[in-house]
Amino acid sequence: MENRPVGTRQARELLRVAFGPSVVALVIIAAVTLLQLLIANSDMTGAFGAIASMWLGVHQVPVSIGGSELGVMPLLPVLAMVWGTARTTAAATAPNSSWFVTRWVIGSALGGPLLIAAIMLAIIHDAASVITELQTPSALHAFVAVLAVHAVGAAIGVGARVGRRTLAASPLPDWLPDAFRAAGAGVLALFGLSGVVTAASLVVHWATMHDLYAITDTVFGQLSLTALSVLYIPNVIVGTSAIAVGSSAHVGLATFSSFTVFGGDIPAVPILAAVPAPPLGPVWVALLIVGAASAVVVGQQCARRPLPALEALAKLVVAAAVAAVTMAVLGYAGSGRLGNFGDVGVDQSTFAPGVFLWFAGIGGLTVAMSGGIARGRIRTRRVAAAAPEPEPEPEFEDREYDQEYEPQEAFEEEVFVDAEIVDAEIVDDDVDEAGAQTDGEPIVAWPAQDVSDDAGQTDHAIEAFEAEEPIDVVEEPHGAVLPDPDAFGDPEDHFIVDEDVSRDKPRDVAD
Repeated sequence: MENRPVGTRQARELLRVAFGPSVVALVIIAAVTLLQLLIANSDMTGAFGAIASMWLGVHQVPVSIGGSELGVMPLLPVLAMVWGTARTTAAATAPNSSWFVTRWVIGSALGGPLLIAAIMLAIIHDAASVITELQTPSALHAFVAVLAVHAVGAAIGVGARVGRRTLAASPLPDWLPDAFRAAGAGVLALFGLSGVVTAASLVVHWATMHDLYAITDTVFGQLSLTALSVLYIPNVIVGTSAIAVGSSAHVGLATFSSFTVFGGDIPAVPILAAVPAPPLGPVWVALLIVGAASAVVVGQQCARRPLPALEALAKLVVAAAVAAVTMAVLGYAGSGRLGNFGDVGVDQSTFAPGVFLWFAGIGGLTVAMSGGIARGRIRTRRVAAAAPEPEPEPEFEDREYDQEYEPQEAFEEEVFVDAEIVDAEIVDDDVDEAGAQTDGEPIVAWPAQDVSDDAGQTDHAIEAFEAEEPIDVVEEPHGAVLPDPDAFGDPEDHFIVDEDVSRDKPRDVAD
């Protein structure tokens, strides 16, 4: 269990949200940069500028060196940054967190990276005065890119914790979370199936990939090419996804689609060996099956909870639109200018519409065939269960003692009253020594152990012993509860005079 005060724990969590993912990325970048400089037997001049440029590059900020712009940045680091931000914000947000706490979490997730971005820009500006080839990127572009990356991660993390509660309290429809889930499933299906196609294409074009590795004959160079290829794997998968929905991808003048290929120069990166080479075979048309299969996944997710026709259609359209926007954002993030090769990316004018049409068309057919459309209107109503009424407590005289007491067992009841100790005797007077009104009825009392409280008052314990029949308890006017003497038969059989006389052997009269 955490023993720190609440304020200390919250401050530590906010610091982790603000600087955790960014600092981890900065440490990894610094280690890789210094290792490369050490292996290349280079001095450390400009090392800080290179580290700062790479940190901004992780956030999709273009890097300009010697007049050449590297605008197409790898998607793997930025996806890792989004995942890290989402995880830290989700860990710092409880499902029942107030809006005040949520605002602090979101503000920390955005404020910390912006502060680090300002420091990185200052370092690059200072390093550019020493290394003339290094150019300072646009401050506005840098801040917007950093803000966008961490805003997406914070939205995913916080939405995963309080999203359902927020939507339930809003006038938005109840099926909206299901639409988001269907969109996510469709994006993952399209991305995963495109990855399988990319891996199969690499196996087919294994000779081309071997030739691309042959540009360097050192182990360090081949390791660098391998690391670079791994970082750009998501970019290639996004391009394959564009081809799978009928759009196209391009690397400079080289253009690739499911129907045609225009050749051109491509960078010597081994992962680019997966691109099809002209002339295009008819097997690439089968790549459209990937888009159709992903649309089926969207339709199945939307059909999990049947809805009326209009609501089911609205849920499917929202899911297809969210998936199309997500893929368009990934396509934009994975695009840019690559030096002399030109622009690299996907055709944005057809990519998002292609995803939407596949998901809405094939997905709608899947919803109809999977029973996702309810014939009648479904109304859901939450009814609070009524609390059971408590049973009335029976009155004292209505209580029955259904327990039978056998002669071998002793029934003992101790009642403490404020009264003086009375010797065991039958009192025939109307008023006994304890001051109780008897109306001529005999009262049997036995002295027991005295219990004295701090005020010096003495409580008297009255003890009833075994009887032939169940004992009736009566209440005297002064509040003392005494046993009914009729239940004992002859009172003389139960006389006990002093505590020094045992109950098994009564004292003689002479004593």
